[in-house]
Amino acid sequence: MILSISCRIAESFLSKEVASLTFEEFADVAVAAGYDAVCMRASQIGIQSSPEQVQRARQILDERKLKVTMISGDFDIVYNNERGPNCLYNVGPYLDLAEALGAKLIRVCIKKPEDLVQARHAAEQAAARGLHLVHQCHVQSLFETVPEIISCLQQIDHPNFGLIFEAANLEQCGQDYGPATIAKLAPWIRNVYFQNQKMHADGKVQLATWCQGPVNIDLIEIHEPGGIDFDSVFEGLKGISYDGPITVHQSGPEDGELTAAEAAKLTAEFLKQRAGQWPYHSLSKACSKPIERNPQADVQRPDAV
Repeated sequence: MILSISCRIAESFLSKEVASLTFEEFADVAVAAGYDAVCMRASQIGIQSSPEQVQRARQILDERKLKVTMISGDFDIVYNNERGPNCLYNVGPYLDLAEALGAKLIRVCIKKPEDLVQARHAAEQAAARGLHLVHQCHVQSLFETVPEIISCLQQIDHPNFGLIFEAANLEQCGQDYGPATIAKLAPWIRNVYFQNQKMHADGKVQLATWCQGPVNIDLIEIHEPGGIDFDSVFEGLKGISYDGPITVHQSGPEDGELTAAEAAKLTAEFLKQRAGQWPYHSLSKACSKPIERNPQADVQRPDAV
């Protein structure tokens, strides 16, 4: 596996634009905690950044021998709002940023059926430059439920468009996220996000979903028990011989008991222990394997979202 940490650990859960660490500080946290790579977000570097800022970020990464697994190039994508899919209609700046940072994966956003056609066109442009577009399992998108996710990916039908598997969003939508689901989604999984939560009616954070209505969660650190069944997720990933990035997608600690650096280190230790002796692989190999058809994945998309 390739252990990656998202810039999100230097953001609060609800505000994704203002970083609590400089990029140099964030990179130092990643190195000290034992990560191989970072997952870039616009709170640090995005398409809004100047060429000089991008060049400086690349220098910081190279000096610390850190790779970039993926970019989320603007704030609309990470907020998953109605402007999120705009990246598909003008994908060039995102491809440029990925190349400048040495990333192979670019996160995008899909909200409407018509975005699926444009996603294929954008994937063709990415393929011409050896890059891949990916969409996260995410509430309030066409990637909420497992049948919808499979159907959307089948409709896009391009080897350079894949999936960011994410158990917490699937749980929020009432979906299984264990080995059976991972096996169904295996042909498309290019990145795996890890964040933790406890779902219950009195949870402090309320999130809207299209398929379930509002759901309530409490945010907890990845190493804390009682939330996502990470052993089940790792069982599923090992079952499909997944060899791509494992990305810590946890927001910064909210209660003040841990610093971002402490949380990053505890999370790295937890995930390495769960992964066991899983071998490491090169980023280029992990992000470029072709999609293989999975007969179990032939599920029709429901008419209603």
